[in-house]
Amino acid sequence: MEKIFAEQFKALLEKYSELLVGESNEETTEKVKAWALYTHIAKSMPALAKHWNELYPEAKEEMKTIINDIKQLNEQHRNAAKK
Repeated sequence: MEKIFAEQFKALLEKYSELLVGESNEETTEKVKAWALYTHIAKSMPALAKHWNELYPEAKEEMKTIINDIKQLNEQHRNAAKK
């Protein structure tokens, strides 16, 4: 990948993270990236996601934690925006 594209894509991920959960620090952006990619894989190739879940049960649990974190941050962000 070209450096310019990588920087522009990073900016897209940061903005997506900010809009989704209200923050775009490096840790949160990495969680959002993992969540988005895993969600896409699980929807487009469910057999692959199932295989990965069975092959790496510890990673599956970590992904569950990430998914729950993103969901919770999103709900908090939406509730704060309503006020």
